[in-house]
Amino acid sequence: MAQVERPLSPHLQIYKPQLTSILSILHRMTGVGLGVGTLLLTWWLVSAAYGPESFETSQAFIASWFGRLLLFGFTYSLFYHLCNGIRHLFWDAGWGFELKTAYTTGWLVVIASVGLTLISWIAGYASGGGA
Repeated sequence: MAQVERPLSPHLQIYKPQLTSILSILHRMTGVGLGVGTLLLTWWLVSAAYGPESFETSQAFIASWFGRLLLFGFTYSLFYHLCNGIRHLFWDAGWGFELKTAYTTGWLVVIASVGLTLISWIAGYASGGGA
């Protein structure tokens, strides 16, 4: 019996990305970011318990440009997951399924998560925590 070539799913070739699909993918990606950020936070806390040398090593990494980039991504992931989680709570209650409302709340999630991330970093640096 000859093997029949089945077509690939057309989703990648036909459908263009929509805000709702991009936000869904971003929700999953920020979930992974939260896991990575939690490992970074755990390493920092454990290094504090191991003594000054270990703590200095973790502090030096976190203070580097790459460490700060990871922290910034972790902060954004926290706020995006929070804002999108609130949006999903409204969906669980049966509100917000209309297309216009879904797009409006989607953009609100994006704007709020970026804004909250920037506000928290600005506040952190203004208080002397970033020096």
